[in-house]
Amino acid sequence: MANTTLSADEVTAGLAKLPEWSGDTSGIRRTVEAASFPAAIALVDRVAVVAEQRDHHPDIDIRWRKVTFTLSTHSAGGVTRKDLDLASEIDTLVTD
Repeated sequence: MANTTLSADEVTAGLAKLPEWSGDTSGIRRTVEAASFPAAIALVDRVAVVAEQRDHHPDIDIRWRKVTFTLSTHSAGGVTRKDLDLASEIDTLVTD
């Protein structure tokens, strides 16, 4: 089920498929460096559309060209399948 928190082994296995991400059962994160500040904001805009469609929203920290995405299912108290799925979608958006 999507709102069931994952075990440490499940998070580790999920992160093995997401090499740009790190974290543990409390949350996963990735920092992306964009070519410019407007490019960083455009990436955040693309992620916002997907997050809204999924009704699953990352914590986002923007520092000039660096954007850090942190994922955790707050209602479940840790990382769930929803977080790994959204991380994969963010990876796709970063490369587009």
